[in-house]
Amino acid sequence: MKLKIVVAGKMFEVEVEEAEPSDEDGLSAPAPPAIYSSVLPTAPKPGASSEVDEAKVCRSPLAGVVVRLHVKLGDHVQMNDLLLVLDAMKMEIKINAQSAGVVKSIEVAPNDAVKPEQVLVLFE
Repeated sequence: MKLKIVVAGKMFEVEVEEAEPSDEDGLSAPAPPAIYSSVLPTAPKPGASSEVDEAKVCRSPLAGVVVRLHVKLGDHVQMNDLLLVLDAMKMEIKINAQSAGVVKSIEVAPNDAVKPEQVLVLFE
């Protein structure tokens, strides 16, 4: 089975195998040695830089669905201006700008599912 995991902000794709079931007297059989068949970083989007200036990025704090966008390309925003709203577990979470800037790119659209730490908005 393949899984995607995030370690220190970097996404990796790993392949794992299911452990052996316990023996007939109910005791767990010794675990087989772990086999890591592949641990590969997920490739960035074409044209994307692997280094991101975190001061110019707004990331999702949690998993959710984009409900509304409150900015568009080229908008000038100030610190704490509302950027977008996420729905997470039937609660609306307001995502505010962490610094002033100009909206360079919006990486999500309404109804998009987002993951924790996913880039939502980039600033110039």
